[in-house]
Amino acid sequence: MPFSPYKIMFSLTLVSGSLLSISSSSWFSAWIGLELNLMSFIPLISSKTNQYPSEASLKYFLIQALGSSIIILASSLTPLYPSFIPMIISLALLLKLGAAPFHFWFPQVMEGLNWVQVIILMTIQKLAPMFLLSYLSMELFTNTSIFIAAMSSAVIGALGGMNQTSLRKILSYSSINHMSWMLIAMLINETSWMIYFLMYALISSSIALYFLFLQSFYFPHLIHSNSGPLSKTISALSLFSLGGMPPFSGFIPKWIIIQEMILSHFYFSLGVLLLSSLVTLYFYIRLTLSSISITSPKSKWNLTLKNFSTFYPALWGSLNLFGLLVPSSLLII
Repeated sequence: MPFSPYKIMFSLTLVSGSLLSISSSSWFSAWIGLELNLMSFIPLISSKTNQYPSEASLKYFLIQALGSSIIILASSLTPLYPSFIPMIISLALLLKLGAAPFHFWFPQVMEGLNWVQVIILMTIQKLAPMFLLSYLSMELFTNTSIFIAAMSSAVIGALGGMNQTSLRKILSYSSINHMSWMLIAMLINETSWMIYFLMYALISSSIALYFLFLQSFYFPHLIHSNSGPLSKTISALSLFSLGGMPPFSGFIPKWIIIQEMILSHFYFSLGVLLLSSLVTLYFYIRLTLSSISITSPKSKWNLTLKNFSTFYPALWGSLNLFGLLVPSSLLII
């Protein structure tokens, strides 16, 4: 029952918890919003009939509870060590985000979820911790911890997905790599990382919806899928857009961040991010070339149905081609 009343109720409380954390004026109300978001997401991913979502929900609950307990501990130590409290809270928020070096739980949780839950985990669940972390980005120790987390996320996100065959793990390591771009943009200005997050959410959601309609969870599923050539072509272009290949839509936010980093003299971090993006493009090129060049036997009665069912996700994936229509004069800052 995809539209059962309890799922609608928990989805509304999930969004309201994120909005409460973003709009809160104190850390106590922000913590309440994070807990409301956590307690709403656990029932959405838990299942009585399948052990994998139940295991993923237990791992997610333990990690998020650890992050919340660190925030409570930091608030209790405020009178003793006021200068180190923002750094401790930032480390707890990085743990909640799944950014490196606290990324160990993120691919494992992603592996036990379906594609709709993966979209929620990659987009909505990152919204509140990202905003709270941006409020602390001006502190000295917090600035250093965010920079170290961004460099670690770039390297681990690029190297971690090289030998993966699970599509969900590939997207999870890709999300870790994109997190490095958002963390660096957070150190520059708030508008840059919000633009990047919005474009990342749209592109990653379109790709996850495409995999949902194909019912593909592992690398061989793309090779043996009966989707048509138009759908495979648009899915390939969507993956290239997620990797930031010009001139697709995914390159637009990276272009903005690159210009901002050059103006801010972040040359070393820019080199690390660009090299890691080249490695992540290897994942997507491997997926697309194999799915396009290698075909499996198809039956006529199944071919028409599959082509019709993949028309709509291919249409959603076409938003990744909008970057071709954006003039370069609009992106010059």
